Amino acid sequence: MNQQVQSVAFVTVAHHTADEERALTTVNGEVLLKHTVRGLLGTPELDLVLVSAPSRCAESFSDALFSGTASDLGPELSDRCRFVPGASLRQVFPAVEPSLSPGAVVLVHDALRAFTPQRTVRDVLNTVRAGASVVVPVLPMADTVKATDAGLITATVDRDGLRTAQTPIGFSLDAFRAALASSPTPGLDSVAGATTVPGDPDAMRVASAFELTLAEALVAGGDQEAPL
Repeated sequence: MNQQVQSVAFVTVAHHTADEERALTTVNGEVLLKHTVRGLLGTPELDLVLVSAPSRCAESFSDALFSGTASDLGPELSDRCRFVPGASLRQVFPAVEPSLSPGAVVLVHDALRAFTPQRTVRDVLNTVRAGASVVVPVLPMADTVKATDAGLITATVDRDGLRTAQTPIGFSLDAFRAALASSPTPGLDSVAGATTVPGDPDAMRVASAFELTLAEALVAGGDQEAPL
């Protein structure tokens, strides 16, 4: 890579030996992972998309992503997408760190959030570039939230200040290095103090049969904003 990378998105595949490989679930004839990566590659502001998965399942994920023709993921696939096996982003990061510019933006995106709109990704990127260290897309909490004790409802929680968090999480390069120092794979459990931008209902995590049905309907509808 001749030029320094100004922005990189890590697509993380959370996988435990007892789990089904949800990122390989098919939606409209293609696995979720491919939907996710195609969407990111369709965001020209991103210089590099790097997919990470544990070594024990790397082959199956790599095959699912790169099988077929390059046009499956767009003409820039060979230049802008790479697969790097590793148990954590802490292990994977050294493969790309030397190519990053000092002002690079790092995104961490869940492979199961395959239909995140482009405007959400751009909002995260632009907010980091405007000076925020960490940025998270969020949605207002819609459900009534109750506190319980021993199976009994004890109170209604004020939801005005509550939000549901989504990905991609945006980091400045310094913030990402600091996050890696405290967590092997920085995620939504370690973003206290982050700046927020509006999330989107389409950015749901497709992890259940109901969400899979919603994803199929979303793709079949064909009238939503282009993914990512």
